[in-house]
Amino acid sequence: MGNIVVSEFVSLDGVMEDPGGSEGTPQGGWAFKFDRGPDGDKYKLEELMDAEAMLLGRVTYEGFAQAWPGRDDEQGFAARMNTMPKYVVSSTIENPSWENTTVLRGHAAAEVAELKGKVEGNILVAGSTSLVHALHDAGLVDEYRLMIYPAVLGGGKRLFRDGASAAAFEPVEVRQSAQVALVTLRQQAEGGAAAA
Repeated sequence: MGNIVVSEFVSLDGVMEDPGGSEGTPQGGWAFKFDRGPDGDKYKLEELMDAEAMLLGRVTYEGFAQAWPGRDDEQGFAARMNTMPKYVVSSTIENPSWENTTVLRGHAAAEVAELKGKVEGNILVAGSTSLVHALHDAGLVDEYRLMIYPAVLGGGKRLFRDGASAAAFEPVEVRQSAQVALVTLRQQAEGGAAAA
């Protein structure tokens, strides 16, 4: 059984929208104003290398599919991004051009529940605000890995929208890397203990 791991850059007020600035929002690029340090870079590399697959919403997928093919780096981050299995939830993508992409066309929660039964290991979700909201509300998120930046943005799409389903998570790791906090939270099993 796979684990859905949502990995996001978030501000202190919970905004996850446009951390890199590619979406052209007024507050876009906010993550680049802070130093996440070498431990933060290592954290992101290990997280990607440990994942068996990536799950994305259409908007994030299209941004990644435009940015990553053709990139290369010594650590192998780009190679892993390009070669790993990718699943995109979309009703409009017909012929995905990014290597190893499968389009999930049905209801997001049902498709992802089925995917969890097929993939062993971590299924990494990045960005994909609408998809993350749907997965959270369906109780399908097993773990949140948050890189929290010391900024209040005052607006933008948030990790948890108003009216999100109530849920309890157990902090399993909290540490600092340069100017950011790295926080890992795992969904609690019934009875209050963190799921294994």
